[in-house]
Amino acid sequence: MKDVYLKGINILIMKKTGVLAVLLLGLGLWACKSETDEKGPYFGNGFKNGWVDQHSAVIWTRLTAMPEMNADGPEFIPISKKEAQQLAKTGDSTQIWSAQVPQGAILDSMQGACPGMLGEVKLTYRPKNGGATKTTDWARVDPEKDFTFQWQLTDLQSNTIYEIEILAKAIGAKQVFSKVKGQFKTAPDENETQESIAFSVVSCHDYNRKDLQGGHKIYQAMEADSIDFYIHTGDIEYYDKPNPYAMTESMMHYKWNRLFALPIQRDFYASHTTYFMKDDHDTLKDDAFPGNTYGTVDFERGLDIFDKVQFPSAEKTYKKLRWGKDLELWILEGRNYRSKNTDPDGAAKTILGAEQKEWLFRTLSASDARYKIVVSPSPILGPDRGKGKYDNLSNSSYAHEGDEVRAFLNQFDDVFIVTGDRHWQFVTQIPNTNLWEFGTGSGADIHAGGWDPEDVRPQHRFLRVKGGYLLVRVIETTAGPELRFELKDVDGKLKHQEVFLR
Repeated sequence: MKDVYLKGINILIMKKTGVLAVLLLGLGLWACKSETDEKGPYFGNGFKNGWVDQHSAVIWTRLTAMPEMNADGPEFIPISKKEAQQLAKTGDSTQIWSAQVPQGAILDSMQGACPGMLGEVKLTYRPKNGGATKTTDWARVDPEKDFTFQWQLTDLQSNTIYEIEILAKAIGAKQVFSKVKGQFKTAPDENETQESIAFSVVSCHDYNRKDLQGGHKIYQAMEADSIDFYIHTGDIEYYDKPNPYAMTESMMHYKWNRLFALPIQRDFYASHTTYFMKDDHDTLKDDAFPGNTYGTVDFERGLDIFDKVQFPSAEKTYKKLRWGKDLELWILEGRNYRSKNTDPDGAAKTILGAEQKEWLFRTLSASDARYKIVVSPSPILGPDRGKGKYDNLSNSSYAHEGDEVRAFLNQFDDVFIVTGDRHWQFVTQIPNTNLWEFGTGSGADIHAGGWDPEDVRPQHRFLRVKGGYLLVRVIETTAGPELRFELKDVDGKLKHQEVFLR
């Protein structure tokens, strides 16, 4: 028996007669095979949960041909931003491929690849504190959906940690080849008072701008915060950035497969309740809107890849989330229902869409939660850069709807906005209003930028052009539940705090 360290994961290798067992201890990944078995399938991308509430959740997984991404293999041919823009306009998959992929190479052999594999999966889940174990039937992953499979779980208990185990085997095989374990927590009922609630919000990642070999270090910092759940506001990956510029569906899937194989992120997603939002770069390209095409992929297909293939799926891509008596959140959708950015501003121009906006105004007005938080993929207050920005509600190009939303939110003194998208951390409070907005900043310092740190505006309560994340807490005190917004750096050090008592 020997213990080795490989690609950031402790692996215990035990040799017995005819059997090799590999235990991926750090991530709850496990695989075994006899000498006569086919190799795989594995859980190189682990699993994710999504859309969790009091009584339901969605579980997503993907089967892979290897337990980790390919650490070797050829690298993509570097091309300039200008060359990429010219290629995107051609819509020619052959040109897009030959400009970036070395001659004779295939995508599955490229450095960072984590190719999919056919196989069958089965899910087991149970309350951690005791209770009935439920097991699904074996099901085949879908090669038309990048070898993924999803389960819609219902009739769950509220305020409960569920332990998850997913098994994998070759099609028709009797022996289980791999398994992955993790957990998630359901939301407390609306009449339950929580002594403390903590959740983190992040934005703007990108594989190429990670700050550790194994992923983004903010995930290690968030582990120490003992969070109840996590929200990613979008730009989880960037199709329109190099290595490669993902202008075909296969390249888009490659980028997701590589990102989800990062052990730091993979381990975090498997052990926390997660909510994934999208923005422009992980839909198609910068400031994407209906009618756009990037290379061979159009806007509608970009929505489908995110909503139906690479992430847990739901009928609606916006959600109201009640977390106990004192906290309610509104997770907004910023791409599916929007107008074209180039349309003239006016009553018909929208980011939210009529249905989502009516839902937001109606349900927020009816909420009896002490604190209400609207989570938007892009700014509602800003300030944003004045030049070249036409994509969010803080921009003049969407002034009509932006003014409408701000006027509505200003009616309440217990509503706060949290946003991603911008590559700097900020707190905005519009003077003589009830309007507050908290910007998470990018997921790494290398990703920060886009704003002059000396350009502090009157509405800025805080400005920091560095990476990090936002931690939000609701803490029961003798004076009542207290709401805290804590902006932290990538190592989890507190940089700014705002405290509210309503």
